[in-house]
Amino acid sequence: MARILSRRTSADREDARLQALLSWLPVEVVGWRPIAGDASRRRYFRIRTPTGSLIAMDAPPPEQPRRFVQVAELLAAGGIRVPQIHAADLARGFLLLEDFGDQTYLSVLTPANADSLYRAALETLVALQTRIDPAACRLPPYFETLLRRELELFREWFLERWLGESVAGELWGRVVEILLAGALEQPRVCVHRDYHSRNLMYLPAGPGVLDFQDAVVGPVTYDSVSLLRDCYVSWPEDRVDRWRELHRRALARCGLAIAPEQWREWFDLMGAQRHLKAAGIFARLWLRDGRSGYLRDIPRTLRYVVAVCAARPPLRDFADYLSRRILPRVEARS
Repeated sequence: MARILSRRTSADREDARLQALLSWLPVEVVGWRPIAGDASRRRYFRIRTPTGSLIAMDAPPPEQPRRFVQVAELLAAGGIRVPQIHAADLARGFLLLEDFGDQTYLSVLTPANADSLYRAALETLVALQTRIDPAACRLPPYFETLLRRELELFREWFLERWLGESVAGELWGRVVEILLAGALEQPRVCVHRDYHSRNLMYLPAGPGVLDFQDAVVGPVTYDSVSLLRDCYVSWPEDRVDRWRELHRRALARCGLAIAPEQWREWFDLMGAQRHLKAAGIFARLWLRDGRSGYLRDIPRTLRYVVAVCAARPPLRDFADYLSRRILPRVEARS
C-alpha cells in the first residue's frame, strides 16, 4: 500500500501493541514488515500469508477506526475503490485490509502519463461527489468553525512557533474572511479532504483511494484543488487549467453546473485556504512530532498561495508579505 520502510527491529519486538496486533490477526502469518503511513499516528504493516499479502492497521487513540470503517462502507457503496476490510477489532483499533500494493500516484506520475492518470482520478472524484448524498450520508459538516480553525494552524504553528513571526492582525483577518467567504458560498458535496497523489494508488482498473476517514460534507472545489495543486507534485498551469475544466464539465453533466469564471475563483481561494492549512500542519509535524520529511514541501505549498493572492487586489498585500518576508526564510530552512 505504500513504500516499504524497514524490517523488524528489536524495538518492534518489544512493542506490546504490535505483538497484540500480530496475535489478533485471523490469518496465517508467514512474515510481516512495517510500511510507510500517513501524517497520523496510525501504523501499517504488510502481512504475508501463504496466499498473498494484506495490510494490518494499528489505530491507537485518538484515532477512530470505527469512522474509517463507516466511511469505507459509504464510499464503496458509491463505487469508489477503497480497500476491502477483512477483519476489525474496533475496541482495540486493529484492522485487516486489502493490500493495494506500493505504487502511489506520486511514485508513477510522469509528464507522459499524467493526462490519463488525472482523468481517471477525476472520474473517481466525480463519483464521490455525485453518488453520495450530502444530506443523507451523515458525514460531519465542513463549515466556518473548522475552516477558521484550520487557517489558525498556519498562524500559530507555521508563523509563530516555527518562524517566530507575527503577521499583522488586520492583514491576517482580511485574508481569513476572504478565504472563508469563498469556501462557504460553494455547493456542498462529499469531500475526501486529502485527495492527492500520496493517497491515490495506481491500480489496473483505476485509482484506489486511501486515507478517507476524515471525509466531510463541504465545498465542491476542495478535493479537486487538493489533487490538481498537490502539495507534493506540481504541474504547468496550462495542464492544471485543462484538468480543472474537465472536472467542471463532468460535474455539469451530472447536474451540478457552475460557470467557468466562478469555478476558477472558488478553486483558487479554496486552494489558498488548504495550502495555508497544510503549511501549518507540516510545521506542526516537525515541532510536535519530530517528523521533518514534510518541511521540504512547504515552499511549493506557499508558492501556490502567493500566485493566487498576487492575482487578487484584496490579497496582494498578503502575497507580498509571503514572497518578501516568509518564503526566503522557508527556502533557507527546507
